[in-house]
Amino acid sequence: MALRAGFVGLGNIGRPMAERLVAGGLETTVYDLLEPPVRDLVAQGAKAAASPRELAARCDVIGVCVRDDADVRAVVYGAEGLLAGAGRGSVIALHSTVLPGTVKEVGAAAAQRGVGVVDACVSGGEAGARQGTLTYMVGGAASDLEKCRTAFETSGKRIVHTGPLGTGVAVKLCNNLMTYLAWLSAFEANLLARASGLGQDVFEEVTRATGVLTDPMLAFLAIHKVPDELRRGEGFQARLGRFATLAEKDLAVTLAFARENGVALPGAGLAQQLMARVYGLEDPKRR
Repeated sequence: MALRAGFVGLGNIGRPMAERLVAGGLETTVYDLLEPPVRDLVAQGAKAAASPRELAARCDVIGVCVRDDADVRAVVYGAEGLLAGAGRGSVIALHSTVLPGTVKEVGAAAAQRGVGVVDACVSGGEAGARQGTLTYMVGGAASDLEKCRTAFETSGKRIVHTGPLGTGVAVKLCNNLMTYLAWLSAFEANLLARASGLGQDVFEEVTRATGVLTDPMLAFLAIHKVPDELRRGEGFQARLGRFATLAEKDLAVTLAFARENGVALPGAGLAQQLMARVYGLEDPKRR
């Protein structure tokens, strides 16, 4: 029987992931609170569901890519939630960056209904989702991962089984922490280089040659090469605001996870407060 895929949450990354499911030839059902992305997916060949419950009843593997822990719970629980409609043997794949404890909580509730759960976090951003080059970090039972593999392969280039449920998002939090600290270091070094009159080309040539400035860091610095007039424009600032808000949220989750594990992360705490500045967001209240 052909795999029936579902996807909840058609945002910047969720939408291209869902589009890859459709393009990969999988029977795909989608749900989002906003109508436009659902209409677009339907135009590409997907089916629309009126609720998470209706979607789950039609699908074998269900991807969830929503903002935070509260959104995950809202989608999964309740009379119209995924668990109300999911059949035995189906699997819910949580792509959201949330606390590992939330993933384990959902996994325990789902297990009572014979439904599997994996935390299948991804790295690679919107571009990676569109190009099918995401890296998947998947925690949970190996058998549940195998049920999802065909769906994951439509948007993923590398799929890593990280271990038990909760380890996928734990790895993602560590990966995010390194990423945002790298952005901070690239921003401040670039700021100092410019202020001292050092040429951009020389700065990049040397730091690339030493291996300090990586490809992702160089791509990030492109934000700060945009002319000020354009960068401060309303549309560009709105985009930067979305990036900064996501970074602040992800680092807040990381800090909460660190507290649960008795680990102090002062660098992460400082970075969380500086993300608006790092991204170049012109908001005095957040800088």
